[in-house]
Amino acid sequence: MKGSNLPIGVFDSGIGGLTVVEEIIKVLPHESLVYFGDTARLPYGTKSKDVVTKYSIQISNFLIKKRVKIIVVACNTSSSNALPELRKRFNVPIIGVIEPAVKQALKVTKSGRIGVIGTEATIKSNAYQNLLRKYSSRISVYSQACPLFVSLVEEGWINKPVTLTVAKEYLSGLKRDRIDTLILGCTHYPLIKNVISAVLGKNVVILDSAKATANEVQSLLDKTKLNSLKCNKVKYEFYVSDAPEKFIKLGRKFLKKDIRHVKKIELPF
Repeated sequence: MKGSNLPIGVFDSGIGGLTVVEEIIKVLPHESLVYFGDTARLPYGTKSKDVVTKYSIQISNFLIKKRVKIIVVACNTSSSNALPELRKRFNVPIIGVIEPAVKQALKVTKSGRIGVIGTEATIKSNAYQNLLRKYSSRISVYSQACPLFVSLVEEGWINKPVTLTVAKEYLSGLKRDRIDTLILGCTHYPLIKNVISAVLGKNVVILDSAKATANEVQSLLDKTKLNSLKCNKVKYEFYVSDAPEKFIKLGRKFLKKDIRHVKKIELPF
């Protein structure tokens, strides 16, 4: 089908979306990718819905100019605040990270007590809470905003004592709520998954949306027959709005492979 060898577009407020990219590469090794991290304007989680939507539209326009065949919004804040507007404005298929994680959580929970952590904007949007209750009226949802987690991850403070201290403060309420499943409602959070698990205990299943989203991308490409041919020359392009050197350094931890070239692009402010 025409356009099948075009790349997949992925964007995030910063570096966290690389957790989604890593899983997409695993399930779709023949697909090229264009990634944009809005490192100049992160974090998105403390910004208003209007601002998040504005930024998401700007980045999507950039990806469209790069001739992507689909867009993956690998940012929970953008997925929870801007997804409907993006789908309205652009003709390419657009996938968020919320619905795949919700479906996964409903499959694994045994007690029906599900926790959700994310940025202030994601939690305030009630996107996870509403979708969980839409699919099942028998569950209880407990949510907690954890805004400092993004900054700690972006600084590379994965195993610092301060990260554990902050996690204990944020997660104490969810521990008392006796959740058995926790959705990491931010693509930065998987890097501190071990810290979060240490606080909540080994009996809590911790889910991130990366694998589920990658499977959703695969399903969409199969359905629309937009899969790249196996003979396609795979290319990965990375763009940021600021600090490409820092992105390269931290990106290795997220992607678990070297990122050699990152180009700085200035979007309209």
